[in-house]
Amino acid sequence: MNPLLIRGTLVLDGSGRPGTVGDVLLADGRIVELGAHLDAPATRVLDAHGLAVAPGFIDLHAHSDLAVLQDDRNLAAVTQGVTTQVVGQDGLSYAPAGEQTLAVLREQLAGWNGVQGPGVGWADVAGYLAEVDRRGSAVNVGYLVPHGTVRLNVVGADDRPATPDELTAMRAQVERGMRDGAFGLSAGLTYAPGMFASTDELVALCDVVARHGGFFAPHQRSYGAGALEGYAEMIEIARRAGCALHLTHATMNFAVNRGRAGELVALIDAALNDGIDITLDSYPYLPGSTTLSALLPGWANAGGPDATLGRLRDPATRARIVHELDVSGSDGAHGVPVDWSSVEVSGVRDPRFANAVGRTVAELAAAEGRPPAEVALDLLEADRLGTGILQHVGDEENVRTIMRHPRHTGGSDGILVGDKPHPRAWGTFPRYLGRYVREEGVLTLEDAIVHLSARPAARLGLTDRGRIAPGMVADLVLFDPDTVSDRATFAEPRLQAAGIPWVLVAGVPVVAEGHRTEAVPGRALRSASCAPS
Repeated sequence: MNPLLIRGTLVLDGSGRPGTVGDVLLADGRIVELGAHLDAPATRVLDAHGLAVAPGFIDLHAHSDLAVLQDDRNLAAVTQGVTTQVVGQDGLSYAPAGEQTLAVLREQLAGWNGVQGPGVGWADVAGYLAEVDRRGSAVNVGYLVPHGTVRLNVVGADDRPATPDELTAMRAQVERGMRDGAFGLSAGLTYAPGMFASTDELVALCDVVARHGGFFAPHQRSYGAGALEGYAEMIEIARRAGCALHLTHATMNFAVNRGRAGELVALIDAALNDGIDITLDSYPYLPGSTTLSALLPGWANAGGPDATLGRLRDPATRARIVHELDVSGSDGAHGVPVDWSSVEVSGVRDPRFANAVGRTVAELAAAEGRPPAEVALDLLEADRLGTGILQHVGDEENVRTIMRHPRHTGGSDGILVGDKPHPRAWGTFPRYLGRYVREEGVLTLEDAIVHLSARPAARLGLTDRGRIAPGMVADLVLFDPDTVSDRATFAEPRLQAAGIPWVLVAGVPVVAEGHRTEAVPGRALRSASCAPS
């Protein structure tokens, strides 16, 4: 049994009730008993006086699809108390992917996951999850079927509607993914080729997801000029398909949306009152992060990376792109003319352009004495679309309003590659606890644990995680409520959080006294709809 007794800790059980000081007994990877003064035999005793224990944090929006396989330390996740990550996000990932699709994904996702060699890609979701189990992981991993990848497999990278036969084939791939254990369907509707899908196409695919009890997790069509219309479309898809909806990185960005999060809340609440099952996640920062190529108009990304690069080289087409970026507002840039002073280069594919990292496009352009859009497109072309960016477009009032919503959860949207990636990959969860609980009082400590642990577990249908109670899996985080904080910054984005000395996955310490152990007890999690093998 090898029992472990956690002694004298503030138990935040995930129910939202006030925490109580007591002991927690673990054995065989599960919680055995709770009590004020347990007198139980234990091989190990962990003195946790002054610490709080909570269910391990669940990151409902992670971009660690390859990182969990290539780096079993996974420091960004485990050192901030994350014990489960959900990948396959924003409609683009590596399963199910045939060779032709994989060739596109390697190029398109270089800004998210780095440049990948051969052998990355799985014919089905089952293969990816099996690889997680074969290699071992610091954290548990759940998967969403990526709509854009499925569309690449069946329709290709073209901007056109799916034919009836193609829609049938896509439904079959989603069906297979759900039977393989995926928790739902993700979509990236400002990214090619997902952005080319109609509402009807998404309804047809979500119908499959609904029959398996899964959820739809869209990166919707606009977080700028068309934000509310985009959210309304996602709600309508859920309504028509009878599918649960999880609004991923739910934000209201850009100057056109300052102070308008209340309108989003009202839209969500009206849908909840109509019986639609909605949750949402967010990260507690103002800037966002994506790839520079994502700002291009959708038509410019049609046909795949090589076609996009060809358009950048054609003077007439390039001029049309510049006009949409600077004047009319590209759909890839959320319908808002790009403010190049807000676009900061966070990483490059080609090290020759490392001097651009940490500088805005406006700064690069001023140094060269050239128009910013032209400088951006030159960088994109030379870096083969692999440039990552930060966008400084958020609004603090919106961030706070959204995180207070009773259906809110945490999601880092963490991108791990690049010289200066967004610090949310290392700091999201301690930032909630330090800044927005202890310092600002936006959430209570007990309520924050519901947001970060219990509610995301419920979204995933994980009945044995997200709470501290006898019989539950011992995915746990121990932290100091008085000192827990994010240390990662935009200048130094890979700094480990403070005040989180212990993290356990299935009862096994993956962080002990603030240091990563060698353990890899994480495994692939499969939804309740997973077909028996």
